[in-house]
Amino acid sequence: MRHGPIPGARGRVRPLTLLGDTVLREPCREVTGFGPELAALVEDLFATMYAARGVGLAANQVGEPLRVFVYDCPDDEDARHLGHVVNPTLVETGGVVVRGPEGCLSLPGLEAGTERYDHAVIEGFTAAGEPVTVRGSGFFARCLQHEYDHLQGRLYADRLTGWRKRRLERQAAKASWSRG
Repeated sequence: MRHGPIPGARGRVRPLTLLGDTVLREPCREVTGFGPELAALVEDLFATMYAARGVGLAANQVGEPLRVFVYDCPDDEDARHLGHVVNPTLVETGGVVVRGPEGCLSLPGLEAGTERYDHAVIEGFTAAGEPVTVRGSGFFARCLQHEYDHLQGRLYADRLTGWRKRRLERQAAKASWSRG
């Protein structure tokens, strides 16, 4: 049984930024204020992520160039991981590199086999300013690395090469949401 508020219940669903929006390509700024505005942003990120049926969402995906992301993501054993990280640092990746399907709410309907480590550790803070360490394996490690990349101004498409990259670029150009 769940105790406490449901993440996103007080948030508002914001429009998603899509491939081609410059805010997705710029490194995000450090959060300096840990107050009600940050808490509201975290709530909005959860609400938007759930509305879009995602497993993670970074602040720049709703047009806010701040170092914040949320997640509600299973690992390979179907254990649920739910939380958020402010000013994250990717402190460790390891294990084996696995190529797996990866999509993004900023590239709706598209996915490509993307290589990621199967283990990741992120350190940062909660919206209340408390230190937090998040350890992920399998699919959850992929999610952590994906969201961290967003805050660096990178997309999963940037990790692709060869025919995978060319195919995704063609699909994106033909997508109904494309600005190309």
